[in-house]
Amino acid sequence: MAELVRTNDPVIISAVEGLLDEAGIRYQVTDRNMSVLEGSIGAFQIRVLVPDEDEVEARALLTDAELGAWLRP
Repeated sequence: MAELVRTNDPVIISAVEGLLDEAGIRYQVTDRNMSVLEGSIGAFQIRVLVPDEDEVEARALLTDAELGAWLRP
């Protein structure tokens, strides 16, 4: 799995999920519950992962949607 985005911003996570859903790209959101439990102090960020074989397509999708600044290197 390739990590695309890591943030505590729920708007960004929601936008990324919507784009990936619409494009039919499988993804997994991790650490969402841990982020809530720790009280939103930023210690645990939510991560969006995609299968390695979908990484290039997912990165292009987010870049085209002007969310490229949020992509992990």
